[in-house]
Amino acid sequence: MIYLDYAATAPMTEKALAVYCEVAKKYYGNSASLHDLGGQSQYFVEQARQVIAQALNCNKDGIIFTGSGTEGNIIAILSLALASSKGKHIISSQAEHTSVHAALNTLEKMGYRVTKLALQQDGCIDVEQLRAAICEETALIAIQHVNSEIGAIQPIEQIAHIAKTHDIFMHVDCVQSFCKLPLQIQVDAITVSAHKIGGPKGCGAIYINPKLGVPPLAPGVTHEKGLRGGTLDTPAIVAFATAVEEYHYERGHYEKLRQYLKESLPESCELIESKEQLPNICGVIMEKVEGQYVLLKLNEAGIAISTGSACDIHSDSGTKAILSMGYSITAARQFFRMSFGESTSIESLTKVRQALLLIK
Repeated sequence: MIYLDYAATAPMTEKALAVYCEVAKKYYGNSASLHDLGGQSQYFVEQARQVIAQALNCNKDGIIFTGSGTEGNIIAILSLALASSKGKHIISSQAEHTSVHAALNTLEKMGYRVTKLALQQDGCIDVEQLRAAICEETALIAIQHVNSEIGAIQPIEQIAHIAKTHDIFMHVDCVQSFCKLPLQIQVDAITVSAHKIGGPKGCGAIYINPKLGVPPLAPGVTHEKGLRGGTLDTPAIVAFATAVEEYHYERGHYEKLRQYLKESLPESCELIESKEQLPNICGVIMEKVEGQYVLLKLNEAGIAISTGSACDIHSDSGTKAILSMGYSITAARQFFRMSFGESTSIESLTKVRQALLLIK
């Protein structure tokens, strides 16, 4: 099968898989245990923590391992909001990952007021609109780095500067951008995930600035500085670090693929273009055909795509990003996504064109 759903998940690399198996077999001790097997596991966990910190250019003491990007977003956002003494107002966007909206929904039930900014037609947040939304009670700004549906790169550096100027905490969801696009500025919290870059599923990490001293969401847990309970998955964490060390994002490769796709798409298809774009994520709208039908027909042709974020597949309203950009609900339902990996070729996209031409 031609796999074009890397934004949902990527296959584990051979090296990451081999490391996972080796650590699971040889170093199976609980990293919190005081015996030698526990000490060995703890050593590998701390080495991995350093690798993640270096990749994020942040303090190792702020890295907390999680079970996923989803869990990471929820922990980071709730922790920052509850740690702030400024008030109960939060700024985010309409197009954030489902987990971010879940965290914001929880905070709204706790009395917080949330401003969700729309995306402009270029797929990006209007920085001036964000600036105007700030008030004395604004405690947190939570904006994704790269949108998982259309690949739009948000102006995080500008937003982070505004947040710092107003003494507001800032969280950035970097699940899609990690190891592909560096953050050029320090923020208070970051979320990343292993399986988007060839690591195992069920493993992620967050960075929370250790100087903030955020309170634990569940007081009494003992793992990960009390911020996240549960025995650490040492094999997954070490495999995550291995994937980070060997991952290389060849932007030129993806730009060539994107340009070829743009030129070869049938006339009935529109490639969504953003002002700033991560080229390996391609959002497409096909006139008069629902995205789910396109997905099924391409699947029959041996081509795997998606209709947006895998966490939103049960949504009846189409994709959040498209709707936020001002597209109609009809257009949103005609949306589908192709996302490329290292092994994606021009030949595979030629087969995509041929399959799309047969869809009526």
